[in-house]
Amino acid sequence: MCPSFVVENSALTSLAHGIADDTEHLGIRLKCPYCQANLIGFDCLSCWFRLQNISGILDALPPERAAHYARFIEEYERIRAAEGRGDESESFYLGLPYTDRSGRNRKQWEIRARSYDYLIAHVLKPNFPVEGGRILDLGAGNCWMSFRLAASGHHPVAVDLLTNGSDGLGAAEHYREHLPKLFPRFRAELAHLPFQNEQFDTIIFNASFHYAENYEVVLREALRCVKVGGMVVISDTPWYAREESGKQMIAERQAVFLHRYRTASDSIKSLEYLTDERLRTLEEQMSIRWTTYSPWYGFKWSMRPLVAKLRNRREPSRFRIYVARKELA
Repeated sequence: MCPSFVVENSALTSLAHGIADDTEHLGIRLKCPYCQANLIGFDCLSCWFRLQNISGILDALPPERAAHYARFIEEYERIRAAEGRGDESESFYLGLPYTDRSGRNRKQWEIRARSYDYLIAHVLKPNFPVEGGRILDLGAGNCWMSFRLAASGHHPVAVDLLTNGSDGLGAAEHYREHLPKLFPRFRAELAHLPFQNEQFDTIIFNASFHYAENYEVVLREALRCVKVGGMVVISDTPWYAREESGKQMIAERQAVFLHRYRTASDSIKSLEYLTDERLRTLEEQMSIRWTTYSPWYGFKWSMRPLVAKLRNRREPSRFRIYVARKELA
């Protein structure tokens, strides 16, 4: 039975054509996230699903999946707003990740900046010394990484669940006047990407892999979309040496959220962190091999595990960059 979807109207048609030009210019081929059939334009001729345009963002989230994430998105947006994750000033977005003009999340943005600089210098530049690559930015958030990549000659495509104008894909409007052409944006989930096979040179989980409910499913989907010889990159996902430390982190965070925001923010069962065992399991399941990079986050950051041990506290999270290449089957 065909699902019920909103039918295109003339107002959306002209705007959708502009996005179609963007996707065609990049050679992006789309697939139906509902039935997996290849799309003709934005339409699925098999189940009649249509990627709708919402203020320049293509919505590839079927209604039942939108319902699945509805509570998570409502709580997440509320918490992020309270944490000062957005701003009305364009300069706030243009400064990321190097400057947090709000001053409220400065330490986290310092980590993001060091990860990004390392990613560019040690992962992307050696693979794209002359021309930029087509890069899928998964968990793009306010699209700061897609903006930086586009400004440096790459061809990013931004994906996220959030579409709001402060912390979601809508915030990319702040970058429009600073690029020859704004990159395509898609509302989609990591487990069901609206792209046909083997199109991207690199796929980056941008501080987003830990939101997955099933690591194998999400990684398999990324490997499906990346070209043979291309890379899948996990950046800014917390790592722990011990499984117990990750579980304790989740319990501590949920307690804080309950106290501050009256919600544990646990409506979806995200896996939240990585361990060496989890990474090895993914290697076995996917027949891949991780290359691990360890950016330098500063002396104080490097001393955190020792300080925690001396104070008899839970081990702190650590961040690394994990890269897997897609090999011939």
